[in-house]
Amino acid sequence: MQPRRQHLIDTALTLFNQQGYHATGIDLILSQAKVSKATLYKHFRSKDELILAVLEQRHHQVLSMLSSKIDDLEKESSLGIFAIFDALHEWFNSDTFYGCNFINASAEYSDAQHPIFLFSQKHKQQVVELIKTKLPAGNESKADQIDLLIEGAIVMAHTRGMKKSALMAKEMAKKLILPSD
Repeated sequence: MQPRRQHLIDTALTLFNQQGYHATGIDLILSQAKVSKATLYKHFRSKDELILAVLEQRHHQVLSMLSSKIDDLEKESSLGIFAIFDALHEWFNSDTFYGCNFINASAEYSDAQHPIFLFSQKHKQQVVELIKTKLPAGNESKADQIDLLIEGAIVMAHTRGMKKSALMAKEMAKKLILPSD
């Protein structure tokens, strides 16, 4: 990827996280990235196209991070799925937590046919598919329930400041997946 294009995506991601998609204007992105409008429009035909590039990058980052965390824990235990909640807990307590890019984008671009909404929806579905592949055998049908716990934890951490919501959700997930005594 071209360095200036990547720099624009990285700058826009930071600003969109901090201020939102609609509230972040092109002029602010240009100022922060220290590039001209011509450079921006050389790489992106519109702000929406830039937003989609940001979301695509974030999509790959999230899926890669979740897969890696799960795989690392699976080396120690057959229940690597619970690593998702540990990863969320780390994120919620970091300086880079501003809520979920995809929840925020779909809220700001709420037309169900808008490309940004559709991409956000696709991302969320791919997280569910990842969960399905990582659940213990016989539990694949619980992927949506696990995802509900994940999404609820994200919203609680963001809107209510409950930074331990991922750990709460992890305990609920254990009750859902692990056989009771």
